[in-house]
Amino acid sequence: MNLVIDVGNSYVKLAVFESGILKYKGTVTLGSVLEGINSLKDKYVSIKKAIISSVGRLDKETIEIIKESFNITILDSSTKLPFKNLYKTPNTLGVDRIALVCASVEQFPNSNALIIDAGTCVTYDFVTVKNEYLGGAISPGLRMRYESLNNLTANLPLLESETPKSIIGNSTNDSIHSGVVHGLLKEIDGNIEVYNLKYSDLTVILTGGDANFLSKQLKSSIFANSNFLLEGLNYILQFNSNE
Repeated sequence: MNLVIDVGNSYVKLAVFESGILKYKGTVTLGSVLEGINSLKDKYVSIKKAIISSVGRLDKETIEIIKESFNITILDSSTKLPFKNLYKTPNTLGVDRIALVCASVEQFPNSNALIIDAGTCVTYDFVTVKNEYLGGAISPGLRMRYESLNNLTANLPLLESETPKSIIGNSTNDSIHSGVVHGLLKEIDGNIEVYNLKYSDLTVILTGGDANFLSKQLKSSIFANSNFLLEGLNYILQFNSNE
């Protein structure tokens, strides 16, 4: 069994995989990460290997304690990957984007694939049928767009995400929902269209915290998978364990 530790700004996602199948997924705070890991260690005694992503947010003492229990892989720019990385600045490529590409390589081999991660930011990552990662794009996520309207203006309120009633907003709130949500949907559909024109047999994967909200409203044909990043991290762990 494998343990995946995905460290965010305030929270840590923990996942347990057995033979590539997700057995457990949960979230703990940074301060309670060891408590969460110990609980999983007691419940899943067969866990032998673990991978840590975004290790910079964990202190060295915590990492050393984790190493006492598992054979650890720490994901960074030097980690062996199952694709050819043609990004011009590989050292600046986020580990989350690396994991998403790896999940694509495993689950959609020999495909032109566009992976869209709709989270704090919306990232677009493209890997070719030849297993070459070319790069992609980064734009503001749904929440960031709502917050920017509130933070950078005097009178616009901060709203929660909501499916617009119409393209024509007949109130300030409805206008914000229309502008933010329809704007992001058109961006995503537009990017998919551009890739489709350039690359045949394109596979599109949508993941991230806003994937479910957006997938129901997109015109393009996509695979929606909220666990794609965790699955990619598990595949990296397996790939390096087999070296």
